[in-house]
Formats: sequence, C-alpha cells, structure tokens
Amino acid sequence: MPSPTRILVVEDEPLIAMMLEDFLEVLDKTAVGTVDSVASALARVEDGGIDAAILDVNLRGGEKSTPVAEALAARDIPFVFATGGSDDSVDAQFRDRPVLQKPFTMDGVAKALDAL
Repeated sequence: MPSPTRILVVEDEPLIAMMLEDFLEVLDKTAVGTVDSVASALARVEDGGIDAAILDVNLRGGEKSTPVAEALAARDIPFVFATGGSDDSVDAQFRDRPVLQKPFTMDGVAKALDAL
C-alpha cells in the first residue's frame, strides 16, 4: 500500500497544527483538514477523502480523540496518535497504533506516516 497523502490533522493548539501542516507540505502530503474538536473531526471524517490522520490524544476541554479513532478504524483509515504525555494516555483499545511524541520533528512525522 502506498504511503498516505491526504492527512487529517486533529490538533487543538494552532501553532502545532500550523507546524504539522508545514511538515506535511514539505513531505509531499496534503492536510485535507485541520480541526480542533471531536465534533469537527467526526464531521470531517464523514465527508471522506482522507487517507490517514494525526490525532492529538488530549484536546481542549478535556476531550479525548478516542471517538475519532473509532470512526477512522471503522472505515479502515490508518491514524497515528500525537501526545506530549505517556503512551498510556492512549485508550487501551488503540495502544497497538503508532504514537508520535511531542515535540514533533519532520523526521518523526515522516516515519510515523510511512509506518501506516
């Protein structure tokens, strides 16, 4: 399977989201959406056109991105979790998924997406 190119970014920190968008552009990927909440992410997943996603584990307001991961998994869309915390912040059902540690590097993002 070829490396995914259309990437959904679920990140509630605007500067981090912009950095990810820049990294994706350099890596010849397209950010097909940058959203900052579970509701907006679920709506974007429903719209389709996504090859993969980068999901911040903990979003503003105490939201966790687990419902987004469930929606992506149901559609067989690969995703990677992004976290500044420990891997155990990821819901137990998804601990086999790749985790991208913050602070991000271009190489780290490339490797995480290539692993999908």
